[in-house]
Amino acid sequence: MSEGDAVEAVEEPVTPERLASDLRDLGVRGETVLVHSSMSSLGWVPGGPQGVVEALRDAVTEAGTIVVPTHTSHLCTPGVWENPPIPDDWLPAVRESMPAFRPDVTPSRGVGAVPECLRTHPDAVRSDHPQYSFAAWGADADAIVATHELDRGLGENSPLSAVYDRDGLVLILGTGHDTNTSLHLAETRADYERDETVEEGPMLVDGEHQWVEFADIERTTDDFDAVGAAFEDDVGVETGRVGAADAKLLDQRALVDYATEWFGRNR
Repeated sequence: MSEGDAVEAVEEPVTPERLASDLRDLGVRGETVLVHSSMSSLGWVPGGPQGVVEALRDAVTEAGTIVVPTHTSHLCTPGVWENPPIPDDWLPAVRESMPAFRPDVTPSRGVGAVPECLRTHPDAVRSDHPQYSFAAWGADADAIVATHELDRGLGENSPLSAVYDRDGLVLILGTGHDTNTSLHLAETRADYERDETVEEGPMLVDGEHQWVEFADIERTTDDFDAVGAAFEDDVGVETGRVGAADAKLLDQRALVDYATEWFGRNR
């Protein structure tokens, strides 16, 4: 959706104050909240993603914590890139020159404008994973991003499991369960046959640029909408409107526990 489309989608500006009020009406206030968002779905917001981040901070308050994915999926072996692929004879030069992941510098990719805006907030902190980092702001931000193991970076000892341990919430703004990263924690925990993988990403190790290997599992989001719909039917979620967007608020622990069993039965 273009900015012009966002203007035409609403009868008046969707102010940060209105967004904060809508978030509170949905049930957001003072908790740990993992946010997945589509900026364009919210309508025309003065200040764009900065206005959305201010609304989230207003609703969550300093007593709570905002967590967002700040993934960098492009920081992987260039030989496996598909969108777009690059010529084989480029690979050595790209691999050699690809900048190392730096939590304070490296921009996120493919997760939307709101997470990238929160990442740059002066009071936000970010976990140190070359592909699956998360950023956080608020009371428990430092603790949530402090531990992020390289192996199975969307599983245990990650910001996802830290949100789980704090009985956090998942807030979905104008997007679907296909973006719901908590389901990756569930698939990590689930008991089903899957392939093990070895990934790698560029990092600074003792100040030196290195490609570092880490173990993971073969992941898919193909059934995330299905398990999300089943959870909504069987357990329930809070629904409402935030700006022009359809919004959902879920108990993350309940979702992960449900999806862990669901994946075990259905994969």
